[in-house]
This record gives sequence, C-alpha cells and structure tokens, in this order.
Amino acid sequence: MSYQNSTEGSSSNAPLYEEGSLLKQPKAVWAVFFACIIAFMGLGLVDPILLAIADQLEATPSEVSLLFTSYNAVMAVAMLITGAISSRLGIKLTLLAGIVIIAIFSCLGGLSNGIWPLIGLRGGWGLGNALFVATALTAIVTLSKSGTAKAIILYEAAIGLGISIGPLLGGELGSISWRGPFLGVAGLMVIAFVSLLILMPKSQVPQAGKLPKTSLLDPFRAMKHRSLVVLGVTACLYNFGFFTLLAYAPFVMGLSERGLGYVFLGWGLLLAITSVFMAPRLQQRFGTIKSMCAMLILFGVDLLAMGIWTSTQWLIIAAVIIAGALLGNNNTLITTAVMNAAPVERSTASAVYSFLRFLGGAVAPFLAGKLAEWYNPHVPFVVGAVFVVLSVFFVLANRKHLNHVDDMESGH
Repeated sequence: MSYQNSTEGSSSNAPLYEEGSLLKQPKAVWAVFFACIIAFMGLGLVDPILLAIADQLEATPSEVSLLFTSYNAVMAVAMLITGAISSRLGIKLTLLAGIVIIAIFSCLGGLSNGIWPLIGLRGGWGLGNALFVATALTAIVTLSKSGTAKAIILYEAAIGLGISIGPLLGGELGSISWRGPFLGVAGLMVIAFVSLLILMPKSQVPQAGKLPKTSLLDPFRAMKHRSLVVLGVTACLYNFGFFTLLAYAPFVMGLSERGLGYVFLGWGLLLAITSVFMAPRLQQRFGTIKSMCAMLILFGVDLLAMGIWTSTQWLIIAAVIIAGALLGNNNTLITTAVMNAAPVERSTASAVYSFLRFLGGAVAPFLAGKLAEWYNPHVPFVVGAVFVVLSVFFVLANRKHLNHVDDMESGH
C-alpha cells in the first residue's frame, strides 16, 4: 500500500467511521504509535518548567512564551515542505530524520545558558517535530486496517498519552533542574528512534523514486479547496485559546514544577480519553460540525471563567483539567474532518491544515505574555476566549463548505 494514496479514505464516498477493530493494526502502525507517544511527551515535559526557566534565566513571561512561538512558527512553515521531503525520502526515513533533529536540539537546549539561545534551539526542535508529526499522521492513517477515522483516533490517543505522561516526567525532572526535561526529551527520542528502526518493517516503506514526488507547490494548490482553508483558519483561531492555556496558565497557578506536572497530567489524560471514547460518539450522534462547535463554545466559556477568576487557584486548576476533555474531543473531530475534507493526498491536507493552525500557535503564547504585562493577568484568558468564539462564528459562516464532511458518514 502506498503511503501517498490520495483516494482511499479521502474520497467523498468513504465513510468517516469504517468497520474494523481499532486495536487490530499492523506492527508498523504500533511502531509509529509508540514513537508518537514519546515525541509528544516532549511538549508536556517543558510546560512545568516555564516558571523555573523564567526565574533562572532572568526572563519575563513573554520572553519565556517565545519558546512556544519559535517552536510553532518554524513548525508551521516546515509543514509546507514535509510532503515534498517524505515523498523523496520515504515515510520511515522522514520519521527517523525528525526524531534525530528533535533529539539534537532538545539536548543542545538543555545545555544552553540564555533565554535567547534557548528560543532559537526550540525553533530547531519545531523543524524536527514538523517532519515527524505530519508524516506520522499520514503513516498511521494510510497503514491502518480499521479505516481513516479510527486511525485518527489512534493518532490522537498517542498525542494524548504523550501529552499526559510528559508533564508528570517533566515535573519530576524539572524539580531537580530546568535542564532535566530538555535532556530527558533527547533520551526519549533515542528510544523512539530505536523502536521505529526495529519495529517498522522495511517492506512498508516506499523507496525513493518509486512514487510520484510531491511538489512544494502542492499545499498551496490544495488551498483552492475552501473546506481545507476553513478548517485550518478555525484551528488557527482556537489555537489562540489552546496556547494561552498551555503557555500562560502555569504563571497564574502558583504551583511548583511537580504540582504543575500533576495538573497537566490530568489535562492530558482527559484529552486522551475523550479523543478515543467520546469524540466518535459525538460525531455519530450529532455530526462533526455541530459537535466541534459545541466543544469550542464550551472551551471559550472555560477560558472566560479563567479570565474572570484568575486569582482563584482551585478554579484555574479545575478549568485547565476540564479543558483537556474539550480539546480532546475537538482535536479528533477537526482532524477527522481535515482528512476527509478535500480530494487531495493526506500528507498535503495535513500540511495545509497544520501550517494554518500553527500560525495561531506561534502568535498566541507571546501575545498572552504581553497582554499580561500591558494590562493584567485576566486579559490573556479573556482574549483567548474571544478568539475561540470567533472560530465558531467562522465555521458557521462557512458551513456550506463543510456539509459534505457529515454527508460522507451516511454515504451521500
């Protein structure tokens, strides 16, 4: 089976939820699944140490937030070239290259002595993550034997597990030194590299030159499909809320590195559980778009509550954990919609969507830090909530371009 298959699972006749057990997958899928867990542990590992970095490197919250901005900005742009690279190197080599780049830059980050070198190294980390994330999604969806949507659920579950375990480990390592999580990521990437090298069969890897090469212009050509652009811009808008929570909430919780680790452990566990068990049921009962809008509205309300009661510690902690459930549902719903939104290769659809959504992820963390410095700690959450609500209005205003996503489920 070709990794670049552009018709199976993405045509207008393919149902969103096909028959087949979620757990009955080829070894190659489980190899990528395991590597995804370790790769996404990297994001959560860093979150509990933001305050420690600010303190020990004498940085402001907005400067520390640039660790997310450089990461997401480089990842957004790099997403546009992942398809061209993977079609030339093959999926397995691209995944391994991404892992190596993450390991190198996370290790160098752990050895750095200033906030600005660390910000630059996080950008390199973002490049590696772009190569890995976009390619991993394509690999799991295409190699899965259980259908597109269940494969996406598996992918989102790996993200959730990685994000939930990461803060726990990051909190423990960060309580020793802020450098610990960076060096820990490098070590975990070595494990991911070896597991993928051994467990992913060579027979499943397309050889360079035997598949049509993806052009660098393909993602831009794909943007003529309004459905892809609508979903990408929607994700860009709600990512303002997502990364406000991720990058700024630690500064108002008043917890230690270990305490932050446990809070984001709860957040990630709910994200993983809802993405696997709840999102499919919501989609089947209410439809993708209605369910997505409902989750986004609830997330906006959650952020607004954080903005109003910012100084109430227990409420902020509870709101962060609850947000995991809302984001877990939404991530699965919107990713499923993207994979079935347009008749283009999955890797190209993923590149367009990821490019647009990570633009929001690049601006939001720095904006949140600056808003707090300019005004007060309440404003970043309120502004994040406004952007999330705007994403709902944007979806509803362009609903006609997304109706086919739900029609596909019933085979219309």
